[in-house]
Amino acid sequence: MQCVSKITALREHVTEWRNAGQSIVLVPTMGNLHDGHLALVLKAQEVADRTIVSIFVNPTQFVQGEDYESYPRTLDEDIDKLSGLRTDLVFHPEVEEIYPGGLQGQTCVTVPELDNIFCGAFRPGHFSGVATVVTKLFNMVEPDIAIFGEKDYQQLLVIRRLATDLCFPIKIIGVPTIREEDGLALSSRNGYLSANERNKATLLYKTLVSISDAVDAGKHDFIELEMRATENLKNAGFKPEYVKICNADNLGKPAAGDLVVLTAAWLGKTRLIDNVIIRR
Repeated sequence: MQCVSKITALREHVTEWRNAGQSIVLVPTMGNLHDGHLALVLKAQEVADRTIVSIFVNPTQFVQGEDYESYPRTLDEDIDKLSGLRTDLVFHPEVEEIYPGGLQGQTCVTVPELDNIFCGAFRPGHFSGVATVVTKLFNMVEPDIAIFGEKDYQQLLVIRRLATDLCFPIKIIGVPTIREEDGLALSSRNGYLSANERNKATLLYKTLVSISDAVDAGKHDFIELEMRATENLKNAGFKPEYVKICNADNLGKPAAGDLVVLTAAWLGKTRLIDNVIIRR
């Protein structure tokens, strides 16, 4: 496994593999890898000849007051985990390598209609930061395929949209959320939860499943389902930002076809997100 921090070195490996006729898949991460990330890498190895994993804590997707400085950085441990999975290359650049002109006045990519709703409404500028760094990584690696987790469902749709709109010849694959045995979605921020909060956190997923079960049972008063779920979370000690039932393809109003139930809620000092897809 190769580990590089410079774009020039990254491109040298990509060029070598391209000249050998090999396909390339990219798995972008912010590190502090858990089993959810590793599932993305395993999926990547199924679909291409060479797997590149990027590890970069991207400052432009953190809004003011968030945990950029304290976000867990575990590069050595991450590299150990990836080497055990036969990863071909780890790209772990410094901020100056990705943003050589500095963060002020940086050219930004925005995805209208998707970047300012739900998480985007509560984290203004977040999805522009995501879209910008992913665009940069796509230009650096020029992968055939890129892999993202479905836990960040809105992010996944943002990336699919930007790949389409900016004419990237890249297939975007979403991988289902990996969960603890009690249902809690794996997340690097779960480590912020106290023991009591960790036990309570499972209610988030259970709430989404209860909505899914209700829809499957024929209940279609979606506003009532959303309000009831929000109230239940509040009563349990959460501070929900939203619980929303949407069209699974574009996060628009629910209609015929698959739905997705999205939520973001604070539990103590930890912001949790999750979703459940309803196939119809």
